[in-house]
Amino acid sequence: MEIEYADLSVVGHREENQDRVAVAAGDHAVLLMAVDGMGGHSDGAAAAEAARESLLVSFWQQTHPLLDPLGFLHLAIGRAHEEVVALGTKVAPELRPRATCAVCLVQGGVAYWAHVGDSRVYLLRGGATVRRTRDHSHVEQLLRDGVITEAEVHDHPMRNYVECCLGGDPILPEMTVGRRLALQPDDVLLVCTDGLWANIPDEEMGVVWRGRPRLRDTLQELCKVAVQRAAPHSDNTSVAVLRFVR
Repeated sequence: MEIEYADLSVVGHREENQDRVAVAAGDHAVLLMAVDGMGGHSDGAAAAEAARESLLVSFWQQTHPLLDPLGFLHLAIGRAHEEVVALGTKVAPELRPRATCAVCLVQGGVAYWAHVGDSRVYLLRGGATVRRTRDHSHVEQLLRDGVITEAEVHDHPMRNYVECCLGGDPILPEMTVGRRLALQPDDVLLVCTDGLWANIPDEEMGVVWRGRPRLRDTLQELCKVAVQRAAPHSDNTSVAVLRFVR
């Protein structure tokens, strides 16, 4: 498996970066992740760091390639949830650290992904967004029900209300685990927090990857545009990307 990858996280106009992003690349499997500490709760950065570290430990403890990729994603996110829950055992429920996350596993020319909340995974092909995760949010439900359009999502007053997350309640949160998806040469997989996708529409997210642009340069430009469009109140903006060569 031949791949290229890069990641980037910028603070935007916030005082603290509560996002965490990583790419764990082994010889036979790669895991991309984006975790967003929820700013409306205490210790969002600690929640994101705990989830990130837990996901990395889960990945590196496995033999690669993984025999049960979807099972791995479910268990790994469950363990990350437990780690974030543990941070808040001594504080009131409304103050407990929380985070959203999106993860994507690639091995053998196949992608598997999972997410909780409104951090996203995108599959970009031929300059278009051909698949993306659907947020666990009130606004996403309105979109599915036809109450609002895709164009109205980005400015909706309830855009930041997520319906499930890591941390808080010990009960395992709702998560979406995608099915096996075969990759084609030059496919791009992208995981990001809402600081990016809230300011980069789906069609634009695909177009910028048309051809074979340099991954690091393109990430820097994407994040710069996202921050500028949301100025002077831009969020933390974080993204990890992988190009499947062959």
